[in-house]
Amino acid sequence: MNNFEFFNPTKIVFGTETIAKLDQLVPATARVMVLLGGESARKNGTLAEVRAALGSREVHEFNGIEPNPTYETLMQAVEIIRTEKLDFLLAVGGGSVIDGTKFVAAAVPFVGEPWDILTSFGQNISSALPFGTVLTLPATGSEMNHGAVITQKATQTKLPFMNPLVFPQFSILDPSKTFTLPTRQIANGVVDAFVHTVEQYLTYPAGGMVQDRYAEGLLNILIEIGPKVLANPQDYDLRANLMWAATQALNGLIGAGVPQDWSTHMIGHELTALFDIDHARTLAIVLPANLALRSESKREKLLQYAERVWHITEGTDAERIAAAIHKTREFFEAMGIQTRLADYGLSQDAVDAVVKQLAAHGMTALGERQDVTLAMSRQILENSL
Repeated sequence: MNNFEFFNPTKIVFGTETIAKLDQLVPATARVMVLLGGESARKNGTLAEVRAALGSREVHEFNGIEPNPTYETLMQAVEIIRTEKLDFLLAVGGGSVIDGTKFVAAAVPFVGEPWDILTSFGQNISSALPFGTVLTLPATGSEMNHGAVITQKATQTKLPFMNPLVFPQFSILDPSKTFTLPTRQIANGVVDAFVHTVEQYLTYPAGGMVQDRYAEGLLNILIEIGPKVLANPQDYDLRANLMWAATQALNGLIGAGVPQDWSTHMIGHELTALFDIDHARTLAIVLPANLALRSESKREKLLQYAERVWHITEGTDAERIAAAIHKTREFFEAMGIQTRLADYGLSQDAVDAVVKQLAAHGMTALGERQDVTLAMSRQILENSL
């Protein structure tokens, strides 16, 4: 196992009727901006609960953070916060709202051009506003980590950043707030959490027995409950397990001390930026072809994945690996998520455009061994047509 340091200061407040605890979690003198996506938090009463819990604190609202949060929109929030001298942020929504809030928290005190936060991948952040979250969509794990992904609409550039200063101080996770979510968003959440886990697990053996078993447990849970959470939207226990699994998939634990891949995400980000495909759906497009092309370098872990996650024990090594990748694609499609570029009306021109963007953004040596070249990314995409 590799040396590692693990730090996660986010307090999790999990369960029903927990929004009321905002009164204890947010400083009494805080001047708060509540950041939101669409209208769902207002329509389903979540925002009213938040406002009631914040009581007499000064509260401003900022609406309209996109499903793939844009720099342009977030900078509007930054200017309001600076002008009004607000000092605490509260994200109410899913991963995109939380990612956007992380950027805003870092950008408000930033000296210089805030886009530089992204081009430096967050290494130049020296301070950030404190913030908390009220999670309404289980998917990204952003509620318990220090990373985010932001898109600059003007240049169609989508970049990640990480910095310990943008860990949420707390996150409220009430599974009942997911009951009214559209099926599409729940399906996306299951696949997003699944691929987050895979990106930290399907690399090469590193002696991380705890991390491997933890990751395999999460994958098995998602496979078991995925179809059920779609079929039973009011089942609290199913939604609770999905919410907690998605949080655990990217809070740092399963990736500590082991190699990580993330090439599927980097390629998928370009598909989202260029063609506005849901993030989770880009992952479902890229992952099966990525695993198939790199099956030799990932052979040992793919065989482990085949046996422990999909219970495939018969056949040659190559047959078991192929069967596990096929099962993965079948799972995504059973969740109602299509796994081919052609399913989204894309063809060879899209492949060329994505490869061009990967080159422009320096994404020329991806993966756990940094051996996913532009040529290999092209092949992955062509095999995804």
